[in-house]
Amino acid sequence: RSSKFPRLWGMHNTGHTGGTQDKDIDGPEAWELSTGSKNVLGAVIDTGIDRNHEDLKANMWTNPGEIAGNGKDDDGNGFIDDVHGWDFANNDNNPYDDHSHGTHCAGTIGGVGNNGKGVAGVAWNVSMVGIKFLSGSGGGATSDAVKSVAYATKIGVNFTSNSWGGGGSSSSLKRVIEEAGKKGIGFIAAAGNHRGNNDARPSYPASYNLDNVIAVGAHGSTGTSASFSCYGKKSVDLFAPGVSTYSTVPGNKYASYSGTSMATPHVAGAYALVQSLHSE
Repeated sequence: RSSKFPRLWGMHNTGHTGGTQDKDIDGPEAWELSTGSKNVLGAVIDTGIDRNHEDLKANMWTNPGEIAGNGKDDDGNGFIDDVHGWDFANNDNNPYDDHSHGTHCAGTIGGVGNNGKGVAGVAWNVSMVGIKFLSGSGGGATSDAVKSVAYATKIGVNFTSNSWGGGGSSSSLKRVIEEAGKKGIGFIAAAGNHRGNNDARPSYPASYNLDNVIAVGAHGSTGTSASFSCYGKKSVDLFAPGVSTYSTVPGNKYASYSGTSMATPHVAGAYALVQSLHSE
């Protein structure tokens, strides 16, 4: 663990940040059972990932079926030279994070553990791919979200982490998430930050009533629901740490963000750990 580990109250809360003891995800207890596996592949569908970050690069996926830079679609999946995933916002093969949101989510899922640098993700070992459909300003089109989910299914991920939402219900987005579910792919989604009751007013994609969708609200270090978090007895599955979450941002830097966007990767990382117990 690094000197920054105490900042990760979501992993292990001793009340040291003014919170309540044990209002956390029991990270150290989980790590006694598993610290993850490179056999588990998770897609962060977001603004991209800084794949060269010192605390992420060892856990970044490289497409084994693609020969870099030869201008050919070696693995026949319809994407040329998708060595590191795909950028649907700019329609190219470089899902670089020109915002910071996706890199922050990735650090919580799979920041390399026990390397004396930065943070530890929930899964110390995992393979992550950045699939970008959100631009540098944080906006994106539902049609590109659909393509992103379909691409994740095509490359054979175990789960997708989806810290995004907005727009109404989309039959094409629902269908592609359902197709992912048929392949056993979990879709972990942020409940939303507009304080709404999702039972009364759905927030998509978290509110799609599908078996593989896990909708995540955010709580703070005292264990109570964050003031901004959406909720819903039927429509939000669980709450996870999402206030003052310390994680990776581009350029080998670190920062604290709050949102159901930060809660979602805590659950995605836990999902990766569970998968690792069944992947060997």
